[in-house]
Amino acid sequence: MKLAFNEGTTWESASLQQNLEYCEKYGYDYIEIRAIDQLKDYLKENTLGDLKEYFDTHKIKPLSLNALCFFNNRTKEDEEKVIEEFKEYLEICKKIDCEYICVVPSNIDVTEKGKTLIEEINASCIRVLSHLSDLAKPYGVKIALEFIGIQENTVNTFSQAYNIVKDVNRDNVGLVYDTFQFTGMGSRFEDVTDETAEKIFIFHINDVDGYPVGQMRDTDRVWPGHGVIDLEAHLKRLKELKYDFVASVELFRPEYYQMDPEEVIKKAKETTLEVLEKYYK
Repeated sequence: MKLAFNEGTTWESASLQQNLEYCEKYGYDYIEIRAIDQLKDYLKENTLGDLKEYFDTHKIKPLSLNALCFFNNRTKEDEEKVIEEFKEYLEICKKIDCEYICVVPSNIDVTEKGKTLIEEINASCIRVLSHLSDLAKPYGVKIALEFIGIQENTVNTFSQAYNIVKDVNRDNVGLVYDTFQFTGMGSRFEDVTDETAEKIFIFHINDVDGYPVGQMRDTDRVWPGHGVIDLEAHLKRLKELKYDFVASVELFRPEYYQMDPEEVIKKAKETTLEVLEKYYK
């Protein structure tokens, strides 16, 4: 199992350049790049050529651009903007040899827009993801759908996300399996069947404080092994599915943003390896 670092973990405390240097120092294999902000900041003074050169001359490699946000159930105008953003991401992937783009479903404010039927949500996701798949195919890029385990998100369980990906039925469209998102809205292990194995593209590992289902938020995440998630159950299931690609640590805890980012990156690795070592080398 390879180890990756998601930049959300030092979102407010470190630049992409710092994250690269610290991840290289502490032996991470991959980094998930926050294309929505940290990459943009990096490109104010650097080029994609500079970034490619860094990856070419160091151990650390790009895992994904994270993320294309809120792609489904949009107005026609907003959807067109999402498509254009995705095209820009594809060009970035081409220039830095990045294989994955993570995509995040939309939140819906029911007080503003009213309720939306699951049938309408899933149909929108399938249609847009199919289009994105067509665009990504010539680039050799894969799309990883990350369901979001909060009530207001349109795709908030593993089962719903897998069924969408299954209906899209493209080799380059799969899932992000995130332990926090899985826990947040009570996704069920029985839905992680053998059939789902080939569609799990990226594994996000994290933990969370013990709030009820439906009340957990990103800011409640904690170091792996320091919360209430049964991480051993997740790892056991992934091992049974023969998943052995990457574990990417992703935390959004405000207290961690106040820490020295080097210490955060170091501790994130230590705590993740402590959990992984029972099942993976």
